[in-house]
Amino acid sequence: MSEPLLSIDRVGVARGGRVLLDGVSLVIPEGRHTAILGRNGSGKSTLVKLITRQIYPTASPAGERGETRIFGRTHWDVFELRGLLGVVSPAVQSDFAGEAGLEVFDAVVSGFFAARGLWNHRVTEPMRDAAREALDRMGVAHLIGRDMASLSTGEARRVLIARALAHRPRALLLDEPCGGLDPATRRLFLETLREVARSGVTLVLVTHHIEEILPEISHLVLLRDGRVLADGAKADLLTGPVLSDLFGLLATVERRGDWTWAHLD
Repeated sequence: MSEPLLSIDRVGVARGGRVLLDGVSLVIPEGRHTAILGRNGSGKSTLVKLITRQIYPTASPAGERGETRIFGRTHWDVFELRGLLGVVSPAVQSDFAGEAGLEVFDAVVSGFFAARGLWNHRVTEPMRDAAREALDRMGVAHLIGRDMASLSTGEARRVLIARALAHRPRALLLDEPCGGLDPATRRLFLETLREVARSGVTLVLVTHHIEEILPEISHLVLLRDGRVLADGAKADLLTGPVLSDLFGLLATVERRGDWTWAHLD
């Protein structure tokens, strides 16, 4: 049996005297599309940074740090990890948008070097082929030649997913991937993500919007106040009582075809 994509055991994170994650334990098997859902300030962003190795656990009063394993390993070279776990978020997009003169194709190919731009890196033909294939797969090959800074939010988001997919990663971590998208662009973007989910890449979607949870996602992790409130099947957790508890407001759940919506009163 293969190791889980993510295994976290009794992990805490504190910054500036404030506890951001408090004894969190969860397992996300590879191959199981999962959404991590919670309000702003629930610990979602901290959990993402823990997974991407931007931060590390802090010791508990008893001196325990807990354990975080990604694909079965506690220690990773970040560059090596990026080839297995692609990361897409508004923060990543902001970094690329601010890189003056960064062309779309170069932005995708430079992902092989964990860089923003090619500089003196040697690009092989297989890398170029993989970049073109990924851009075509995301429907943005026509943007080759454009600067990243000139793209719309939706266009740039697709290019960054192409950058992540060019490595042929085993999993994709999507942190609030629809942030800044208008409703029409968001729906088209989500349909593209459905295709990625069906291709065999494991998706971990971090969001506070129920309507962004793809039909292909079968499992939810609910965070509240830095703790796991619930961890289980989507069908069991996308209910009025559970969401009312999560958001602290009366929630009514509505299903529209394959999608779920929630109204908070």
